[in-house]
Amino acid sequence: METRVAVMSIIVENGDSVEPLNSLLHQYRDVIIGRMGIPYRERGISIISIALDAPQDAISTLAGRIGNLPGVSVKTALSTIRHREENPS
Repeated sequence: METRVAVMSIIVENGDSVEPLNSLLHQYRDVIIGRMGIPYRERGISIISIALDAPQDAISTLAGRIGNLPGVSVKTALSTIRHREENPS
């Protein structure tokens, strides 16, 4: 399986989307390296940064699912380095 390191930047403008977003991130917990969330109370938004090491299709799928949440924006930056993990048999 080939993986890539990526960073997702997420802006949450709709508080009703926080629970579904956290549920999605929980589903992908095995590929999440780290997460930082910053509540920007003066603007009523949250800014979240997620670091991942995952197959590119998993990264794209997660970004698409996050982007479909109401009031949530997401952008992804991918490293150019690809890592191939061998499956132990």
